Amino acid sequence: MKYIIVLGDGMADEPIEMLGNKTPIQAAETPAMDWLAAHGRCGRLTTVPAGYAPGSEIANMALLGYDLDKVFEGRGSLEAASMGVDIAPGEMAMRCNLICIEDGIIKNHSAGHISSEESAELIGYLQEELGGKDVNFFHGVSYRHLLKVKGGNKQLDCTPPHDVPGTPADKVMIKSLLPEALETAERLNMLIRRSQEILPLHPVNLKRKAEGKDMANSIWPWSPGYKPKMKTLSEHYGLNSGVVISAVDLIRGIGVYAGLTPVLVEGATGLYDTNYEGKVEAAIEALRFHDFVYLHIEASDEAGHEGNVLLKKKTVENLDRRVLKRLIEATHEMDEPVAIALLPDHPTPCRMRTHTSSPVPFIIYKPGVEPDAVQVYDEYSVEGGSYGLLKGDEFIRAFLGKENEG
Repeated sequence: MKYIIVLGDGMADEPIEMLGNKTPIQAAETPAMDWLAAHGRCGRLTTVPAGYAPGSEIANMALLGYDLDKVFEGRGSLEAASMGVDIAPGEMAMRCNLICIEDGIIKNHSAGHISSEESAELIGYLQEELGGKDVNFFHGVSYRHLLKVKGGNKQLDCTPPHDVPGTPADKVMIKSLLPEALETAERLNMLIRRSQEILPLHPVNLKRKAEGKDMANSIWPWSPGYKPKMKTLSEHYGLNSGVVISAVDLIRGIGVYAGLTPVLVEGATGLYDTNYEGKVEAAIEALRFHDFVYLHIEASDEAGHEGNVLLKKKTVENLDRRVLKRLIEATHEMDEPVAIALLPDHPTPCRMRTHTSSPVPFIIYKPGVEPDAVQVYDEYSVEGGSYGLLKGDEFIRAFLGKENEG
């Protein structure tokens, strides 16, 4: 049997009044999801262990079965793997957002979803002006970039910018958790303030301002760590080979450390306008040659961060109509049976505009396996599923048929 996980990032939500007190999944037209629910087995999964913030890096590593206490080293180090940036001993890596601040308030975490072309110019400028021997900037995708600091101490209190829209930036600057990290915190805060002085004067931002767009007028480093030591999924579960398909460096980086080969899809943006068809065709092609595919779709998460209820509902329908329908049809025609799992990594409620730690709904469909009684897929219907509430590596072991292997 072959295996594919379809990850609808941030897809789970709460009942919303404008949707008749339904969640976006409940309000959306989702015949493919409901088909999988009716022919598979359902449950809920705790993807954020106690003591961890509900970031995508935490949730995706947890649902793949990793013990975060043993392997987690921050988001930046994971994204570095996707970008081909090595982390040497003594180096600390951090995610580095380009964000928009207005009147001292964090307006958004994405600088208005700045294009990769624009951000490449700005990151190059930051490297020229602020980079050097011990601090270096690396360009990623859209607003998502990388900062490396030689000799940095990771014992820092860093606030993810997507958690605090509407908050005064000075209230959530970087703090040291231990005295020996004070120098690192002060250096990073200096870089933030210097970026706020020079970025608004760059031609890219002057043009964006003239066009009425949000400026990328500050960096925001967060999630520090060193190079992680992770076993691959093959080492854990005996898979021969696998791929990861995502527009997001973080997910591709997790895939690299998990032993998966990244597959890049032209037109994959990480937003609602992503190339859904291209991504599912890449997944179908990968299933012909590999045991395992991790297909990540970011769009619902970004809609949740924007608090855009109707857009989030649309992203759920796009995932259903433009990805799952085609995937189900294609896998039915394959010579070898294909197991399909569908789930979010975490909820991103439109009301809160950030991630939460609530358990997520999942489906595991395996051809020939008797389904449970669940007939439709949403956050509440799966509570009656046969899997109940799973945690740790229980989901990935159930999906790969390794439940009884320790």
